[in-house]
Amino acid sequence: MARTEGDTWDLAHSVGASATMVAAARAAASRRAGSVVDDPFAEPLVRAVGIDLFTRIAAGELDPVEGDGGVGFPRMIDTFAARARFYDDYFAAAGKAGVRQVVIVASGLDARPYRLPWPAGKTVYEIDQPEVIAFKTATLSELGAAPTAELRTVGIDLREDWPAALQEAGFDPTKPTAWLAEGVLIGFLPPSAEVRLLDAITPLSSEGSQFAADYGQVAGQSEDERQQAQRVTDRWRELGLDLDISELT
Repeated sequence: MARTEGDTWDLAHSVGASATMVAAARAAASRRAGSVVDDPFAEPLVRAVGIDLFTRIAAGELDPVEGDGGVGFPRMIDTFAARARFYDDYFAAAGKAGVRQVVIVASGLDARPYRLPWPAGKTVYEIDQPEVIAFKTATLSELGAAPTAELRTVGIDLREDWPAALQEAGFDPTKPTAWLAEGVLIGFLPPSAEVRLLDAITPLSSEGSQFAADYGQVAGQSEDERQQAQRVTDRWRELGLDLDISELT
């Protein structure tokens, strides 16, 4: 179903399923010897969501590296494993620089508050829809996982007044902050909403703050990229998942 103004989703449908896809890739990467990322929580989180295709990827039963012979998404595991490692290193560097406040925007199934070795005194804020936050918190609790930093979750849609909710949760805009918007600015939001997001972050960022994100278009703009997105969509349908990549943007 195509995106609309004011639409909703969860981790198994629409744009929310992209978070489950990325977690499945991290899980598959974590199985590899010498992987650049180790995410022990990715596979159980994906299994809890219940999308069969992504569960099979997370379990190593389907390998996207095989291209059209696999799930139609070449380099899927490598791409998201490399992205995860890049941002893991970003947070490590921020910690060494003395930044003790972290905000992860649209955190999805990101388990960094549980799997990274945060410095003492670090506070991590996660922002996402209330249902996503509740699902991840409950699932990780059932696994016996505990945050490795002081974790404060903020369940709110980014279309609402999330800066106010963030500050109500204890965020201090006078302290340097390491912000992360992983996978947020790649077409899931209209351009105007991307600008509003950055405009909201800027006044909350004191001197010494940092911001990290990837930018682009998930479905691509060129004819080749659109055809690739269609091939992925078609292959996923063959494997039982009706999720049109081009309709997520």
